[in-house]
Amino acid sequence: MKTIENLLEEHPFFAGLDTEYLDTLSGCGQNVVFQVGDEIMRQGDPANYFFVIRHGLVSLLAHAPGRPPITIQTLQEGDILGWSWLFPPWLWQFGARADTVVRVVRIDAKCLRGKCEEDPVLGYELAKRFAKVMVERLAWTRMQLMKIYDPPEKR
Repeated sequence: MKTIENLLEEHPFFAGLDTEYLDTLSGCGQNVVFQVGDEIMRQGDPANYFFVIRHGLVSLLAHAPGRPPITIQTLQEGDILGWSWLFPPWLWQFGARADTVVRVVRIDAKCLRGKCEEDPVLGYELAKRFAKVMVERLAWTRMQLMKIYDPPEKR
């Protein structure tokens, strides 16, 4: 059976991260399983975790009043879900739903924020990695919005 540290070590997001930091992260993590249709996070709720996707498909959702949710991106094994835990006011900017059975390592954000305060080098390393995730998510969001607002005659 693999430990949380082993699972994180195998995940592409953490490639090249010091084993000391993997140990720190694993101390804040636990294995969690979501069933098909489970809400993993709700836009506007407290962002108390982030998720290391090990298996399954997750829809990343943007919500607008009076409209159905828009799928921004479908995440899968090897992806990271959730960056809002890193920035005050620590509220989810998107929602997420399990499209299949999903297995994740859930990292407790309060635990990890405390460890980043104690070790700014760890905090900076994670901030750099999460910045890449944020840029990617914003690009996907832009693409989805372009599809929504593109006049039908151009499609």
